[in-house]
Formats: sequence, structure tokens, C-alpha cells
Amino acid sequence: MINKVVKNVTEALDGVENGMTFMLGGFGLCGIPENCITELVRLGTTELTCISNNAGVDDFGLGLLLHKRQIKKMISSYVGENDEFERQMLSGELEVDLIPQGTLAERCRATGAGIPAFYTPAGYGTEVAEGKETREFNGKMYVLEQAFDPDFAFVKAWKGDTAGNLIFKGTARNFNPMMAMAGKITVAEVEELVEVGELDPNQIHTPGIFVQRIFQGKDYEKRIEQRTVTPKS
Repeated sequence: MINKVVKNVTEALDGVENGMTFMLGGFGLCGIPENCITELVRLGTTELTCISNNAGVDDFGLGLLLHKRQIKKMISSYVGENDEFERQMLSGELEVDLIPQGTLAERCRATGAGIPAFYTPAGYGTEVAEGKETREFNGKMYVLEQAFDPDFAFVKAWKGDTAGNLIFKGTARNFNPMMAMAGKITVAEVEELVEVGELDPNQIHTPGIFVQRIFQGKDYEKRIEQRTVTPKS
């Protein structure tokens, strides 16, 4: 069995360069690759194109890269709670490609499945469809959307083994499994790294064949973007 473990995040991000395209798993602040993002900030890599559902918040997640002006283009479905993201987009400092969330997910999945493009009804007749091929099927119009072409995919899992098999926990699963399939080089950071055979094969969400590098993460904050509780009666 191939051992895909690297000793730390620095080794995991070997080969990262300016101008690359990255996929980053997560939804809001849930399931984001915190260690990989912190390392990208430390490296100071610039002119990046980042594919992610959104860009975290101002002082955490991809918001850290935005503050350092390391991201040239965001491909996402939601500006979210990030004021700096909104400011850079409206001022023209940041190129933004806003995509319907289902289309974003399917473009990730298509990349991993080797599908170069697909038709979807989402966005037809809106700005989303401008400049794209459209076609009618059974009386309904569809827009042709292309798969992505990322250099790296950075994902965060709950558990993983030395062969790269991954298990995600709860809603932290979100975009992570699809993006893990799509990177030319997929880097997985995990909360718990175990030996091969310790994970139940029936519980594995991402087979190790899709993962090139895996490492034991540390110091996870797991921030909550919006905390809502039921008031006491």
C-alpha cells in the first residue's frame, strides 16, 4: 500500500506557485482546510485563482488571503459575510465569477469524473449564461458549463489513513469530497491520521486513489460563522 503521508503542511504544499488555480473545500467556515490556508498566507503566494463556495470571513479562512491581496480571482457562489470580499469585488480590485451553487458543485464533480462539460438549466436567460453556448432539450433551454482545471485541491477531513482514504464528519463533508476528486494534486489535512485498516471501508467518503498528499493537521479553531441558539423558555 502506498504511503501518502507528508510530515507537515510545508511539505504538503511543495510546488505551489504564483498564478495557480486552487480548489478549497468547505462551506462558510465549516470544513475549511485551515492549516493549508495559513501556510498559503505564510508563503505569500500571489495572483491566485481560488475556487470555493465562499471566502470565509474577514479575519479567518480565505479572508486572510484576501486581506493580503493574494487572490486575483474568486470563483464562488456567495459573497457571504466577508466585507473585504464585497469591497474588493465592488471596487474592481478582485475578479469574481459568481456561479449558482449547484452548478459550482457539479463543475467540481465533473472535473473529478473526467467530464469536460455539461448542460444545466440553471442561469439560462441571466448574466450567468452570457457568452456561453445554449441548447434546447425537450423544449427546455440549457447552458453549457465547463469543468474546472485546478492545479491543487485542498480539503479537510475528520479522519484519514496513510493511503489517503478520507472520512468527513457531518456538514463538514460539503464540497470536500467533490474537490478531493478534482485536483491534479489533492492535499488532505485531517484531524486524526490512522494506519491503513483502521477505517471502516463502508464509511469512507473519498478513496485514497484521489489523494496525493495527506498530513495530520493541528490547532483547529473550527469557528462558527453565525451562532444561533434557542432562547430559554
